Amino acid sequence: MEFLDILLILLKLAGALAVFLFAMKLMSEGLQKFAGSKLRHILTKITGKPISGILAGTSVTAIIQSSTATTVMTVGFAGAGLLTLAGAIAVVMGANIGTTVTAWIITLFGLGGGSTEDKVPLMPMVIGAISLFFIFSNKNKMQYLGQTIIGLALLILGLGLMGDSVPPLNEDVAHTIASWGQWGYWSILLFIVVGAILCIILQTSSAMTAVILLMASQHWIDFPTSMALVIGQNLGTTLTAQVVAMTTGTTGKRTARAHLVFNVVGALIFIIPFYPICDGVMFISEKLDKVIPSIPLIPLAITVFHTLFNVVTTVILAFFIPQIEKIVTWMVPEKKEDGEEEFRLNYISPNIVSTAELNLQSAKSEIEEFSKRVLRMYTFLPGLRTAKDDEEFDAIMERIEKYEGITDRMEMEISNFLTKVGSGDISAHASQRVTTMMRIIDNLESIGDAIFQIAMTRRSKREDAVHFDDGLNENLQHMTDLVQKALDVMDANLHDYDHCDLAAAYKAEEDINHYRDLLRARHLDALKLGVYNFGIGNAYSSLYALYEKLGDYIINVSEAIDNSVKAAETLGTQDKA
Repeated sequence: MEFLDILLILLKLAGALAVFLFAMKLMSEGLQKFAGSKLRHILTKITGKPISGILAGTSVTAIIQSSTATTVMTVGFAGAGLLTLAGAIAVVMGANIGTTVTAWIITLFGLGGGSTEDKVPLMPMVIGAISLFFIFSNKNKMQYLGQTIIGLALLILGLGLMGDSVPPLNEDVAHTIASWGQWGYWSILLFIVVGAILCIILQTSSAMTAVILLMASQHWIDFPTSMALVIGQNLGTTLTAQVVAMTTGTTGKRTARAHLVFNVVGALIFIIPFYPICDGVMFISEKLDKVIPSIPLIPLAITVFHTLFNVVTTVILAFFIPQIEKIVTWMVPEKKEDGEEEFRLNYISPNIVSTAELNLQSAKSEIEEFSKRVLRMYTFLPGLRTAKDDEEFDAIMERIEKYEGITDRMEMEISNFLTKVGSGDISAHASQRVTTMMRIIDNLESIGDAIFQIAMTRRSKREDAVHFDDGLNENLQHMTDLVQKALDVMDANLHDYDHCDLAAAYKAEEDINHYRDLLRARHLDALKLGVYNFGIGNAYSSLYALYEKLGDYIINVSEAIDNSVKAAETLGTQDKA
């Protein structure tokens, strides 16, 4: 075979693989947009029992065809306190089962029934024709369903093209591959490593599954070799989670480590009795082949083994979730230093996950962290009034200045992330949520600025030797308490968009405005009567005005959330119409 012939084969195979990967992406994103926020609600309903987490992880992954996307959601919910680490581990286990649906789709639709030449042109054309009805619908839901069906058609087409791109196996190549399988368990370990490396290169277990099934159907590899490659694939797919978790917080890293522990233990369970399991799987597959005779035996056996690997491993390890939790906690200990004093994003990374709809959960968790930082920053203000000396005062000012810089950077990073998400192909619901989140982070950053301005006013007052009497200090302390209540209501609303307590937010805002009006009236009377001089009056009025301005930014956050909920309800009504 000449060099140009080999190059042509490789180019055809690469093009077919590209069609397959694009089809998986198209189908996955279409399913996510079609399902909408219901996917997130599935995970929020998880109870403390492992079975609920496993079932949730399995169902969500089977629906969206992406275990990575399920992991992203899981990390976000765990970080937001909606899932414990144990619950997150259960969901990850379920995601491993859900991802086996891909192998069944490939086996049933891509490899079963007739020759490639007979089925490939016809089936995508039929499916594509059906999808046109949904694509040209004026309803978003139907368009997303059409996108999903188009993805399925392209997936089948890609599988057919891959099969056509692989030439008959040369005898020399066949002899070489066969010789690699003559070293017993060493051969098994070799192909496990090869499977892991190939999965890392392809960056998707779905593509690796297709490659394994294709090689087996073309008789490039035998069944034991295929099993070893499947085990290696499961190990290789954990690397992506480890890389993504590098930019996340402690919970994200621990969830990724749990994914690694799951697959390593599963590999050990199946490697030790490898050949008896091989015989057992083949026995089961031969029975199934009689029921579904149109599917080649070896690809069917590989799919059975892939499912068996994840199901058996999950059933065994489900009883050891507390132990896995301890292991990953030991692997990723809490950092000793005060993490709030340093800038870092815990839930989002610079790289956008392909599942754009699910990036919003990570952004929401990051915004909740943003709110915690702002509330923490606010608690430093009283210390400026009670500082005993300049050293203590300067130390508090330094912390406030540091937090002000952190809020600026968090606003910029989250804004950039949301801009990237919004520029993608997302649903109307998701687009509306992006707009809401942009407004929220803008106001959170403004809250940080207002707190910093209050601190700077306190500094100027101290430098000018301006002193308030007990009455003025008590008034400002009461205003401080009113703003604190408003911040607490805002923070609670940020944790649950569906149950935004706008009435409580407006009540807190009205109390702030009413007290500001009262202080301003008293202040004007005091100036007329000469109760205090202009320097004291100017500093005093500046402070209560800044607190009232702070309240305006706070109410803007709750209003943005409430508007988002109303807009979502309107969109939902339109979809049903």
